[in-house]
Amino acid sequence: MHYLDQPHHDGSSLYVSTLAPSLGEEVSVWLRVPQGLAMDAVHVRTVYDGEPRYTAAAPDPSRKGLGGYGEGDTWWKATITAVNPLVPYRFLLISGRGQRWLNASGLTGHDVTDSTDFRLVSHEAPPEWMADAIVYQIFPDRFASARPGKDLPSWALPASWDGDPVIGEGPGTPEQLYGGDLDGITERLDHIQALGADTVYLTPFFPSRSNHRYDAASFDHVDPLLGGDEALIRLSDALHARGMRLLGDITTNHTGDSHEWFTAAISDVNAPEREMFYFDPDTGDYESWWGVKTLPKLNWASELVRTRMPAVLRRWLGVLDGWRVDVANMTGRLGADDRNHEVAAMLRPEGAAFIAEHNHDASADLDRNGWHGTMNYGGFTRPVWTWLRGDDLELTHFLGVPGGVPRRDGEAAVATFREFAAHMSWRSLVHSWQLLDSHDSPRIRTVTGSRELHEVAVGLQATLPGTPMVFAGSEFGLTGANGEYSRTPMPWNRPQDRDEPTHAAYRALLGLRRAEPALRRGGLRWLHASADCLVFLRETAEESLLVCARRAQGEPLELPLAGAARGVYNAGDLSPLVLPGDGPSLRIWRLSVEA
Repeated sequence: MHYLDQPHHDGSSLYVSTLAPSLGEEVSVWLRVPQGLAMDAVHVRTVYDGEPRYTAAAPDPSRKGLGGYGEGDTWWKATITAVNPLVPYRFLLISGRGQRWLNASGLTGHDVTDSTDFRLVSHEAPPEWMADAIVYQIFPDRFASARPGKDLPSWALPASWDGDPVIGEGPGTPEQLYGGDLDGITERLDHIQALGADTVYLTPFFPSRSNHRYDAASFDHVDPLLGGDEALIRLSDALHARGMRLLGDITTNHTGDSHEWFTAAISDVNAPEREMFYFDPDTGDYESWWGVKTLPKLNWASELVRTRMPAVLRRWLGVLDGWRVDVANMTGRLGADDRNHEVAAMLRPEGAAFIAEHNHDASADLDRNGWHGTMNYGGFTRPVWTWLRGDDLELTHFLGVPGGVPRRDGEAAVATFREFAAHMSWRSLVHSWQLLDSHDSPRIRTVTGSRELHEVAVGLQATLPGTPMVFAGSEFGLTGANGEYSRTPMPWNRPQDRDEPTHAAYRALLGLRRAEPALRRGGLRWLHASADCLVFLRETAEESLLVCARRAQGEPLELPLAGAARGVYNAGDLSPLVLPGDGPSLRIWRLSVEA
């Protein structure tokens, strides 16, 4: 499928004059119409105060040839206003072919609902640094230890860093401790920075009775096993000295059953903390996350919860630059209670990052002055997995979805990318985490089954819009069939477990992401999708980068673009634009108007 002959708008800064308008501010929007596609008129339909309005657009000759190609394209410009905090808009195209709509889901010749309109958002913008971030996720018990041989609690099952395999299921899974700590992370910052990452995201560091620490016993201090508050401050100071940032992980949906709030609540029916949880007045039983009684659920109707939880988030800011919110989709929701949007807006720390965990469609919870973005499992991880999965993959589910990981072609992958992106603003998309795997999932190397397909996946992560998030160890090609098996201790002293070519590919691709403004802040224009090949552009006003991802060998692909292309990654120069057919491969070129 080719897309070059279609009008284009994506909501990025190439097509919108500001992505952070003030309420009431006028904003210019542009539509790019390919050469040879005549338009009689273009109108922008907005919805102001719930009522559709139409604004005529006019050709803008000042934008001819932006991005280094398309000299003959016509750019239509209109001015709209941020009347409401969220203004939906779309384009009405009138030509000899009749009337057609263009919204974020694409071009249609029939009337469509507003659900996939482009969105102009004037809520408080995310911190500026988030647009350029590359996130590195660390599971503290398994990354590095500065104090090996430390005393462990009685509930723990001690494990040797390089000698004992991970318990990935059944008894002992949450109790196995390898002894990683925060000072160990501080000692390994050279590795993280050399990879291209500039933001470290820690899974929980509060005291608990498990290795994952999502069952916090307190939010007031750092687990002494990790080095205590002082170790977190040392890590934060070391990161900030390098110009890097640190994110924490908070459970706004629940606490642990040993948490001081819950122990007070369960020990005394008259305790003030009783209202913070959902207790059955007849049986004394309580609600918990998915019936796991070690994770009692917080009741956001409680004034104590509304006072104490925001205070927790604020307390750690300065040391932290923001939060990832565990099971954010469930926070404030139980049966008829749904306070999620209200809670998200209440919790969002001013000037700090705020990312929601969500493993399916998060769009209804975004663009609401709460979460800045989501962990985009549904809109990125799953389509990448289904396109690049290995032939011998035997996983039984995808984050709970039965039936394993289906094998789908490139057109299905692009359809999924576009479907999820169409239901959120460009701002929410680019601040969402594009992850290939995490501590809750199988490793990408297990999914792809090969170094070559793994590199294609990393290439997509580095070049598509959104914030790349790398789970520590995947850069070495570590494997794991589920989240627990994926929490392998880092192979610092196991060279046989490190795939150095994969490590080099991560450094090169994430380094390119760091170096190229078009990959961090550029728009996205799909050019081609077929079973085994995806081609797209990342565009700014100054340049356009052409990306070709192949999962298998195929025929060379000729693009109907004038000019030349200069090789940027794994690619030679091209003139004319005939893309090589060998694969699996990931190649990047810089377009030029040169003949």
